[in-house]
Amino acid sequence: MGTKGREIVGMDINELLEMLNQAFADEWLAYYQYWLGAKVVKGPMKDAVAAELLLHATEELSHADMLALRIIQLGGTPLISPEEWLKHTHCGYDAPADPAVGKILEQNIHGEQCAISVYQKLLQIVKDKDPVTYNIVLTILQQEVEHEEDLQSLQEDLQDLLQMARG
Repeated sequence: MGTKGREIVGMDINELLEMLNQAFADEWLAYYQYWLGAKVVKGPMKDAVAAELLLHATEELSHADMLALRIIQLGGTPLISPEEWLKHTHCGYDAPADPAVGKILEQNIHGEQCAISVYQKLLQIVKDKDPVTYNIVLTILQQEVEHEEDLQSLQEDLQDLLQMARG
């Protein structure tokens, strides 16, 4: 990392790297959870849900990329194995063991809500201390909020469809 780039960070860089690696782990696990969920999802609206999950998977991978680049800029190393991701994650990994559309949506909404909380806290920590990381985290937070909204809209549509089917 450039000397001046390190100087503008007004906090302990090792602490920041640890937080960014935790977020990096979350993003990789979210990517995999979305990607696999899109493959196994079953039930009404499965095609619409699968398409949304694949879109979100792509965006989660993009978040992991942004975080990895920032970690490297700060002189750190992104976590290099899935085992490390599981050890350092905030939000965990919710395997799509039940492929029902409603369950898959519920799992991923929960994951997005966790991510929103994590990024909101991280935003407060880096605010006024690291403008570069702040902008990255803000961008990711905005997309996580959109993801939650998208999934909750699909969940409402599913509930409406099931309600109409019951008559």
